[in-house]
Amino acid sequence: MDQLIAELKTKIVDILNLPDVNPEDIQEDAHLVGGELGIDSIDVLEMVIMIEKDYGVAINNKELGAKVFATLRTLAAYIQEKAPELPN
Repeated sequence: MDQLIAELKTKIVDILNLPDVNPEDIQEDAHLVGGELGIDSIDVLEMVIMIEKDYGVAINNKELGAKVFATLRTLAAYIQEKAPELPN
């Protein structure tokens, strides 16, 4: 799962256009939404689209999204669970 977390860090910096953030600066257990990165609901929508496109994993309701996007680690765990063909 460490490889997936590293990959997600890079993708988050890229898709959210965070020029002042390095992927390694993102903490796995820090709050994603409303945390230090300033991720808001529009950013979450962009991440949902990326996750569906890149991993084939759907996040199709607000309650699930709130749980999945709690931290980077919960996001990676959800993707790993729903896309088991990914390497650990």
